[in-house]
Amino acid sequence: MKKILVIGAAGQIGSELVPALRKRYGKDNVVASFNSTPLTGEVAEGPSSKINATNAQDIADVVKKHQIDAIYNMSAVLSAKAEADPMWGWNIGIGSLLNCLEVAREFKAALFTPSSIGAFGPETPMDNTPQDTIQRPKTIYGVSKVAGELLSDYYYKRFGVDTRSVRYPGIISNLTLPGGGTTDYAVEIYYAAIQEGKFTCPLGKGTFLDMMYMPDAIDAAIDLMEVDPAKLIHRNSFNVTAMSFDPDMIYCEIKKHIPHFELFYDVNPLKQGIANTWPNSMDDSAARAEWGWSPKFNLASMTVDMLAVLGKKLK
Repeated sequence: MKKILVIGAAGQIGSELVPALRKRYGKDNVVASFNSTPLTGEVAEGPSSKINATNAQDIADVVKKHQIDAIYNMSAVLSAKAEADPMWGWNIGIGSLLNCLEVAREFKAALFTPSSIGAFGPETPMDNTPQDTIQRPKTIYGVSKVAGELLSDYYYKRFGVDTRSVRYPGIISNLTLPGGGTTDYAVEIYYAAIQEGKFTCPLGKGTFLDMMYMPDAIDAAIDLMEVDPAKLIHRNSFNVTAMSFDPDMIYCEIKKHIPHFELFYDVNPLKQGIANTWPNSMDDSAARAEWGWSPKFNLASMTVDMLAVLGKKLK
């Protein structure tokens, strides 16, 4: 990668991916795109362009102008929000991907597009979910992710486009606020612990989900795009994970540092219903074998870092 375009740079992952890429490749070599949400902070300190990802010409113009050879397509509507407006979720998820695929084909650029644990469904083995297994999601978010995986593989096999992807679990960030995902409680609980000393969880006790700290999520995207393509078998899309826990486990970990912290439950039927169709834990051995995936954070080390960073931020 020499010249990189990040679509959706104002989003949860994009806002932290851009600074990481600029640190590695140089500020002038990473173009951050935005649409309705303006860029702020570090992301705004470098080349940027307004792009409507559902307009292929917008993407093509920027790719041509900056001689882009790698695109990170981070444009998406998260699970719970997509269920509230399925056509919006589909149009953003698949419309932007198809445009990126066509532009990548035309300009011979590599393309990264994240998939998700949402690509699985209730028929999928829930524990140690295999890399290759049945995928029958029950949400429009999940359907779009499965379609995205298949489209990306098609463009690789049919046109030779260098497409790559990971199936992200829930992502926990100390910088960006939750954006309407089913796993958002795992971010909200840290804010609540520091600010209020109590948290009401929308998912029930015993609801296990795979999770990952944002620094590991950023490493996964960059590391996969840097690996020699000859080493890759699966491409679209690799299981990646760092930890699996239920609400009570994260509560107990936080309580070690904030002893007065209290946890309550008020289950949200929509989010609980979605979570019940997702894996308890994924097998990421293919990613480890094919491109050396290895997370740096577990629940304990992530909690220490989250509380330290948010403690300063929320003073």
